[in-house]
Amino acid sequence: MLKSRIKYHTASFITSAPDISKLPADAGIEVAFAGRSNAGKSSALNALTDQKLARTSKTPGRTQLINTFELDEEKRLIDLPGYGFAKVPIEMKKKWQRSLGEYLQKRKSLKGLVVLMDIRHPLKDLDMDLINWAVDSEIPILALLTKADKLKQGKRKAEVLQVRKALAELDADITVHAFSSLKGIGLNELAWKLDDWYLGPFVKPEEQTEDSE
Repeated sequence: MLKSRIKYHTASFITSAPDISKLPADAGIEVAFAGRSNAGKSSALNALTDQKLARTSKTPGRTQLINTFELDEEKRLIDLPGYGFAKVPIEMKKKWQRSLGEYLQKRKSLKGLVVLMDIRHPLKDLDMDLINWAVDSEIPILALLTKADKLKQGKRKAEVLQVRKALAELDADITVHAFSSLKGIGLNELAWKLDDWYLGPFVKPEEQTEDSE
């Protein structure tokens, strides 16, 4: 069972938008999920919320719009268009990339970005473009290395360490975890990071001071 401060299973679909002008009001807090179209983004959202919230497909690039899911009036999950897909017209690719870039640059309620990458093929050029974009915009990042169940534990740990080392060179707010929606690997770590973005860092009762009451 997911150990988190927020009840992610209460998430509900609000809208699909072609660009930020059709999104809900830019208020409250949003956390966005982005990744290559075969990175397992929809599966991660479904695992987090314990429901079939986002559509999964064997056809990469199915997420063509900015999908919004509401946790409560002040908190939303955002499913951004997948990138790196091959079997769509170039003009459609450009349109999706524009809407993704516009969202990252202009959405003031965006408080954190979850970047999903296949643990067997992380840090591709488009992944690094997205990460650098977020770093330049001072957006905290959680890099999830998906499909971690495909690797044995030793290899999995080595890949995580390698990605952490590579991203540490950016000197930014970036956290890296292995993740598997199938086996639940990294699911609590995902929820805890989102908890921090939505609610602030968890403070144990004995750590509270008079100023924090």
